Amino acid sequence: MTALRPERESGASYGQEPYEASGAFADWSAGQQAPEAPTLPPIDEETVALRIPDPPPEPSPSPSAALSVTSVTGSPSGGRAARRKAAKRRHGRHGGARPASAAAAAAPEPSGAPLSRVEARRRARASKASPAVVASRVIGEVFITTGVLMLLFVSYQLWWTNVRAHAQADKETSSLQHDWADGKRAPGSFEPGQGFAILHIPKLDVVVPIAEGVSNKKVLDKGMVGHYSEGELKTAMPSAKTGNFALAGHRNTHGEPFRYINRLREGDPIVVETQDEYYVYTMTSTLPVTPPSNTSVIGPVPPGSGFTQPGRYITLTTCTPEFTSKYRLIVWGKMTEERPRSKGKPDALVE
Repeated sequence: MTALRPERESGASYGQEPYEASGAFADWSAGQQAPEAPTLPPIDEETVALRIPDPPPEPSPSPSAALSVTSVTGSPSGGRAARRKAAKRRHGRHGGARPASAAAAAAPEPSGAPLSRVEARRRARASKASPAVVASRVIGEVFITTGVLMLLFVSYQLWWTNVRAHAQADKETSSLQHDWADGKRAPGSFEPGQGFAILHIPKLDVVVPIAEGVSNKKVLDKGMVGHYSEGELKTAMPSAKTGNFALAGHRNTHGEPFRYINRLREGDPIVVETQDEYYVYTMTSTLPVTPPSNTSVIGPVPPGSGFTQPGRYITLTTCTPEFTSKYRLIVWGKMTEERPRSKGKPDALVE
C-alpha cells in the first residue's frame, strides 16, 4: 500500500498506549504536563486506507442444496476426478447408472398394495406347477411306493415266512413226540397234511416233521417235508420191505429245510424217526440238475442213482438254483440200519 500505517505491538490497539517520544521533544515534554490525549475510536484495519477487498468466500452448500444441484445438472460440481469419485460412490466401482427397469425390479414392492387383475393372474400362473412337473412328481411317488412294496415283499418272503414255518414245524414235531411218549397209536394210513415221522440230517442240523403229501399249502409252506404219496407220484413208506421213500422240501423260504442238501457227501447219515422205529440211510449219490418233469428220480429203482435192483431207498428233492424253481436237485440214499425205538437212538443221532 502507498499510505503509512503505524506499527503496533502485538496484541495492542491504536490510541490505547502512550506515544513514546525520543530526543529534544522528549526533554521538553518531560517538563511539560502532557495534555490529556483525546479519546479516539479504535482504528479499523479494514478502513485505514484504500485496499482491494478480498473476494467473499463461497458459501458451502447444504446437503439438500447439493442434492438439488446434482439432480438438475446430472453430475456433481468439481473436476473430472471429483465426478468420477462421486459416480463410484453412487454406483459401485465400475460406475454407470442402473437402468430404470432393473431398479424397479430390485425395489421391494410395498406390502399390502393391491395387485391388478393382470398381475394377479400372472402370479397365479407362475405359482402353478406345469404338467411336466406334476407328471414327474407322480412318477417319482409311484416308483418310491413300488420300491417300498417290493422291499416289504422280499422281507416277507425271505424272513417272515421262515419265522412262521419254523414255528409251525416245531409245534408239529412237539405234538408227534408228545403223542409217541403217551403211547397214542398212529393209524396205518395218514391224511394229506398229517405228520407221521421226523427227519434228521445231523450234518446239516436239520430236524423237521414229515407229513403226508407234497401240497404247498398243507405241507411244504408250513415248514414240513412232504412224502410223495398220491397218484402216479406215490412212493413207499420206510417200513416197506422194498421201495423208494421219496420226500420234497423247500430250499428257500417257508422254513427252507432242504436249503443245504447239496452239501451232503457220500456216507453222510439221513435218519427217519417214526413211532416205533429209527430208519438210518446213508447218502450214496446226487443229481445236481434235472427238469421238474423227470419223475423217474423217485421210482423204485431210480435211473442215474447207481442202484441196479430194488431195495430200500430214500430220495430227497428240492428246487435249484436257489431262489428259483426252474430245475430240481436230487439226493439219493440207501437204508443201512433199522433200529427199534426201544433200543434207543442210533449212533448217527448220539452226540
